[in-house]
Amino acid sequence: MTPNTPPTFRLAEPKLRIAPSLLAADFARLRDHVAVVEYAGAELLHLDVMDGHFVPNISFGPGVIASLRPLSRLYFDAHLMIAEPMRYAEAFAKAGCDLITFHIEATDEPERVIDHIRGLGSAVGISLNPTTPASAIESVIDRVDLVLVMSVWPGFGGQKFIGDVLDKVRTLAGMLRPDQRLEIDGGIDADTIGGAVAAGADTLVAGSAIFGKNDPAAAMALLRERAAAARA
Repeated sequence: MTPNTPPTFRLAEPKLRIAPSLLAADFARLRDHVAVVEYAGAELLHLDVMDGHFVPNISFGPGVIASLRPLSRLYFDAHLMIAEPMRYAEAFAKAGCDLITFHIEATDEPERVIDHIRGLGSAVGISLNPTTPASAIESVIDRVDLVLVMSVWPGFGGQKFIGDVLDKVRTLAGMLRPDQRLEIDGGIDADTIGGAVAAGADTLVAGSAIFGKNDPAAAMALLRERAAAARA
């Protein structure tokens, strides 16, 4: 964890968290948008990194993240949608990413990637595309801090939520320890967040549902309210 992250933040703590996705922010006003969600009570900032190879789009890289790191005390949750996580993980760790998540579909050696990221001093997450079964990560699930389920196909923001992934969320929720987090990313808004939480997700990535609104702080409050109601 970098010096700029909240000293009280513990990823292992089992609580509901909204993770605003920077991909949906106005890139000309990144500093302001990060400050808005931090002031609104966000603990994590989700960083969707795309390389144009693993997914058909390019977003931003370690340089942008490094420029934001001194400006925020949020926990930087980096989601590497890239073809070579082993090759680039170090650059993201040095940029200040507290958690680095890679895709199981991007490597034949997930154990090596996990060990490499852990050795860089970052927490480790592993992600699954919508049609990738929970069994794909069964051999390594006990070695990661977080599992990320994609509820849209990675590559673009603003897509429609794929409800079929909720069965996989339920399966994974039964496989994880209390200190491991279950994150869901894609199409999360005020209408879909309740179902995701009811299925077992506790870390909810939301992009357009926050940064696409006139009042991102109010949008975050609504998402928290809906999430808490689904868990009650």
